[in-house]
Amino acid sequence: MSDADRDSDDRTRVVGAAPSSPPVDDGATVIASMPGSAPVVTGSRNDSEEIDQAGVLPAGTRLTEFEITSLVGQGGFGAVYQAWDHSLERAVALKEYLPASLSTRKSDGTVVPLSERTRETFELGMRSFMNEARLLAQFDHPSLVKVYRFWQERGTAYMAMPFYRGKTLRQTLETMPGGADEAWLLRIMDGVTQALAVMHGANCYHRDIAPDNIILLEGSGLPVVLDFGAARRVISDKTQAITVILKPGYAPIEQYAEMPGMSQGAWTDVYALAAVMHVAVAGHAPPPSVARLVNDSYEPLAGNEALRGRYSQRLLGAIDAGLAVRPESRPPSIRQLREALGLEGALSAPVRDSARDTADAASDRTVLIQPAGAASRTLAAPAPPAPTPGAGRAMKLGLVAAVLIAIAGGAWWWIQGDTNKPVDMAAPAVNPPAIAPTPTPAEPSTAVAPSAPPVPAAIKPVTPAESLDALANGAAPGFQVTATPRKPEVTIGQDKLAFDVRSNREGFVYIFLLSSGNELFLLFPNLLDKYNKITPGAPLALPRASWPMASGGPPGTNLFAVLVSEHERDFSQAGMQNDGVFPRFALPALAALEAARGTGPAPLLGRAVCPQNAPCKDVYGVGRFSIVEK
Repeated sequence: MSDADRDSDDRTRVVGAAPSSPPVDDGATVIASMPGSAPVVTGSRNDSEEIDQAGVLPAGTRLTEFEITSLVGQGGFGAVYQAWDHSLERAVALKEYLPASLSTRKSDGTVVPLSERTRETFELGMRSFMNEARLLAQFDHPSLVKVYRFWQERGTAYMAMPFYRGKTLRQTLETMPGGADEAWLLRIMDGVTQALAVMHGANCYHRDIAPDNIILLEGSGLPVVLDFGAARRVISDKTQAITVILKPGYAPIEQYAEMPGMSQGAWTDVYALAAVMHVAVAGHAPPPSVARLVNDSYEPLAGNEALRGRYSQRLLGAIDAGLAVRPESRPPSIRQLREALGLEGALSAPVRDSARDTADAASDRTVLIQPAGAASRTLAAPAPPAPTPGAGRAMKLGLVAAVLIAIAGGAWWWIQGDTNKPVDMAAPAVNPPAIAPTPTPAEPSTAVAPSAPPVPAAIKPVTPAESLDALANGAAPGFQVTATPRKPEVTIGQDKLAFDVRSNREGFVYIFLLSSGNELFLLFPNLLDKYNKITPGAPLALPRASWPMASGGPPGTNLFAVLVSEHERDFSQAGMQNDGVFPRFALPALAALEAARGTGPAPLLGRAVCPQNAPCKDVYGVGRFSIVEK
């Protein structure tokens, strides 16, 4: 065990009176990283008993040398337990892979896929879970969450980790209404940036840095970076792209979609960490990057007179530089961010610069690590990000106005059950995780001068209605899709919205709605109704009884587009957000995708999911109709 491990163990309190028996909860605050969600914070044992325990293992269950003592928390992707390690006589946190939308637990405790249809996705997700554990087990830094061991049992997978106690950075900042002290903030950033540098040295990026994913350990105040649900080693198989999990305000523009000249890399975590520091000094997150690409409303901190009276120009300028919208305008590595913050000289040993390490690799090539069971290959490192034109103006975001049955705890793939969940941009249950290859940014200077973010070029934005129209551009000749509303005009507060869909070919139905309130949704399939097959010639009556749609206004025209596809489709790269019954599309993100696509396919098309990930022809038909609300 290293000194760092001993220090970490000293800070991890083991609860219990006798070393030979499992501990009893003493009521202290416990923070554990939930799989693919924000950290779970629980209080006393009574609090833990209130957690929804559907499908989880009961206290007293033995998993190898570990005995479960309580449930810490449960999300849409898995569960976290407190357990007692009978071998080393210590408390640990156990993570269990338990995706609610893909699996169920049998009476004997084993976990099985819900059906043969979900088996492949369940198994891909479990391999991803194991790859994450394998990755974390390789890291050794006091500010990085540690994995003791991982294994497969009972049809699923587990990892054992330290049982951390403390408060999240978000909780701590809430006690500082006037802003964090600069010296204190730099001490926290010193530990976090060192931890990220260790990750980046392994070509791995966190991609979900936020105040609720950093905890300050009880007693020492040492920061620990949690929640690696979005952290994976780079893989080359583009059919296994990572499911995107985003937090608005902290996610840079390159995380919203694959866009020309906007690869992900160390600069992606630089942006998120700069956003965390922005919260610490200004009290709020910066504007969402996807809106800034269209119409940048960010106000540089270095020009704020009130903040300049309390914080150094170096700190404010470093935050501004890290929050540049375009990747090439930010510090390209954690080393460069540390230098901008004045932290580099504080290390006894230099932080590894992953950008320089990659550039110095033999023949400017980087090895991409494949998933378990796959052969690794050597591919040329991609070129550094290149500028692309921006887009026009920001558009209004909103929530759907519809009469629905309230759903508590329901989840699609990667959707979490806690109230602090990140925005999930992914389509349900399609792709296993991956990490983007490490680009080689141009050699930066040793200091980052504060500068205003670049002004995007003004071009005419594509409207949401035009995005719907573009769906038909690549439709197959002879693929006939028609949709007819039961009532083309409805009365608000009295009538229901209903329609029939027909297709001359078998396929999967996807219905888009641009509401009279200028909100864009994937109306079907949805959280309540996922069976979207259609039979040739037979009418498909929608909505079904499980999701009735009442006319709720505002007055105006609702535009519908019906896509019938030969193959199921993945919308994870189309800016779709799964934060309600009906997935919605952020209009600024859609406008940015439209501006960047050139002559490519319409962003709303997503991509066809081919059988066995083999190449297939994308064949689909499109129909349109509208319903007027009065």
